[in-house]
Amino acid sequence: MAKIYYEKDADLSVLEGKTVSIIGFGSQGHAHAQNLRDSGVNVVAGELLRDDNPNYKAAVEAGFEVMTAADAAKRGDIIVLLVPDTVQKIVYEKEIKDNLEPGNSLMFAHGFNIHFKCIEPSPETDVFMIAPKGPGHLVRDEYVKGAGVPCLVAIHQDATGDALTKALAYGCALGGGRGGIIETTFKEETETDLFGEQTVLCGGSAALIKAGFEVLVEAGYQPEIAYFEVMHELKLIVDLYYRGGLAFMNYSVSDTAEYGGLSVGPRIITEDTKNAMRTALKRIQNGEFAKEWLEEYASGGATFQKLRDADAAHPVEKVGADLRKMMTWIQ
Repeated sequence: MAKIYYEKDADLSVLEGKTVSIIGFGSQGHAHAQNLRDSGVNVVAGELLRDDNPNYKAAVEAGFEVMTAADAAKRGDIIVLLVPDTVQKIVYEKEIKDNLEPGNSLMFAHGFNIHFKCIEPSPETDVFMIAPKGPGHLVRDEYVKGAGVPCLVAIHQDATGDALTKALAYGCALGGGRGGIIETTFKEETETDLFGEQTVLCGGSAALIKAGFEVLVEAGYQPEIAYFEVMHELKLIVDLYYRGGLAFMNYSVSDTAEYGGLSVGPRIITEDTKNAMRTALKRIQNGEFAKEWLEEYASGGATFQKLRDADAAHPVEKVGADLRKMMTWIQ
């Protein structure tokens, strides 16, 4: 069983007198910066100092001292790298690496660049991860409510002997100690996160929706009805999963729906599907996916754009865009 830490297990006093530098004031960055500040931590923001940079504007409007990533790294005791995975290595090499001092901490919210050795920090640096299990706006909203999104914690390097103490303090200042901070490793977090995204959350669910829509429309049903059945109502089911797992979903739907799901579902998601998932997991574990993605990004992302364009052109997207205009509660 995983070890789980709560607020009682952390000592926020270890952050007193320290400066936390948030590099990247985006989805996660804005939430980390504001939650830590509200917890009494001294925070500065590192961003591109350009008027056309929305993250720069947001950080200024939120009342933070904003500086370049290099200056923020010089200022900080804990440097938190929250820019996208694809540019973390560049930012680290150009802005952060030479500005770290022995005993500084380098923190991540996802293990990609450390696990795949894109970034290899000095052994004199603490390297740890606090990864909220939710998007930044939820991390912020739950903190404001007095709650907290559960987080993961992992230690890659413990140069000072205090890496876990600092990580837990950071996680609790973020609000994670209210919901629970689960111990993991950079390897486990990275590989399971990529696997979930590809096979279930982003890849698998989207492919299932498109396939179901296509089958219904090919059989002569109206696209609008198909959309409601395979896309719109999926949110209702996912909300039930979120609240109480598989059992709560089955309890909440009709007996007809439960029986149909239990009897037919395994014929849709078959052993062939699981084998495809196993192949995806192997490509993640051996680094093939990371190499492919980083090369794709570095080359300009032509294949990525083709995939995006094909997704955007799918009929379920056009039908959905029209139908969602009816749903004023979504806007």
